[in-house]
Amino acid sequence: MLTVLEAIKLATEYFEKKNIESARTNAELLLAHLLNCKRLDLYLKFDRPLSDTELNSYREMISRRGKYEPVQYIIGHEEFFGFKFIVNQSVLIPRPETEILVESIISMYQGISNLIVLDIGTGSGNIAICLKKHLSIEHLDAVDISSDAINIAKQNAELNLVDGINFINQNICNGFVPPSGKYDVIVSNPPYITKEDYQNLQKEILLYEPKSALTDDKDGLEYYKSIVKFSANNLKQNGKLFFELGIGQVKEVEEILQKSGFNNIEIQKDYQQIDRVISGELI
Repeated sequence: MLTVLEAIKLATEYFEKKNIESARTNAELLLAHLLNCKRLDLYLKFDRPLSDTELNSYREMISRRGKYEPVQYIIGHEEFFGFKFIVNQSVLIPRPETEILVESIISMYQGISNLIVLDIGTGSGNIAICLKKHLSIEHLDAVDISSDAINIAKQNAELNLVDGINFINQNICNGFVPPSGKYDVIVSNPPYITKEDYQNLQKEILLYEPKSALTDDKDGLEYYKSIVKFSANNLKQNGKLFFELGIGQVKEVEEILQKSGFNNIEIQKDYQQIDRVISGELI
């Protein structure tokens, strides 16, 4: 009968042979989920034997990870901005970089009441839910072209005790009419990876995460153009548009914003000093 420590060591060795990054961490995260404890609590359980049922379940999880399925999809959730979000292959896994997008909006609108907000491409609902948690929002529309994503977003709103978000399964570029008129804030983390770069992504992303949430299958700028055009017609005067940026896209996106009449453009860097968030104001 294997102990917790022995099981972790065997899983780590297997992941290393598969060239999976952070092999030990992956092994511990999966076992902690299985045993319903925090990862650090495993260190207090190293001598604990695993039952046959637990061992079989762990082997199944290890097999899935060995096929490069992301840990987040295996355990069914991911942490973002201090909240827990359900994730599966219908939605993009929330990334730490996107927290900067959320932080930038919260810092700018903290203390302002009755905001009307639109989140385009809501996915798991992580951006919309975090904004609703931290800001005084009168009306919040969260739109996605994927009905499966909208279902996950609704589950996440319920999980995080958030109500009042209007989840809409629609393409904003296909006749979408804002339910409450023009917006104070529009935010989007659009599919910005180029067709060429997409082919070189990690196996975990290529094999499991939704392609439509990652790339426009062109130059990575198509969704920026469409959303900027929509926003120019659907933001209030002095309303602001916020985007997450892909690496090296800041100049092109800034130019797209300027050509559509956006001013007071601001850029924020991520923790690696990469230009990650851009915002523009419609004067």
